[in-house]
Amino acid sequence: MIGLIIALISGALMSIQGVFNTEVTKSSSIWVANCFVQFTALLVCLIAWAFSDRSSLLGVFQVQPKYMLLGGAIGAFITYTVIKSMDMLGPARAVMLIVVAQLLVAYLIELFGMFGVEKTGWEWRKAIGMAVAIAGIVIFKWK
Repeated sequence: MIGLIIALISGALMSIQGVFNTEVTKSSSIWVANCFVQFTALLVCLIAWAFSDRSSLLGVFQVQPKYMLLGGAIGAFITYTVIKSMDMLGPARAVMLIVVAQLLVAYLIELFGMFGVEKTGWEWRKAIGMAVAIAGIVIFKWK
């Protein structure tokens, strides 16, 4: 139950952050806004680390394979693409497409066992669920 609540909070925060970041971009530029977003995230993480676990900061370099360390770089492009999509499509449309893309890619990662994730089998109900989500986008955009 707590995982469900955390996931719902995460989705809400992503939508709010996307709107905030898009507005910040209007006063600067997309890469300046992105730098500010990533820098403030670093500050919050360092403060949280200082008050919580205090594990070694260098421990992340023990991860294998090393490409797993690209999460932060990917995060910069996530921020960029969220800002651009919200600016071009509006928050509701952008978030719908973002969420469906997340579902599709996450399912493919599980299905093929990519990046060290345990491989799962094909399930029709998941495919139907994805089709319903895509149909929802079509219905939402229908004029």
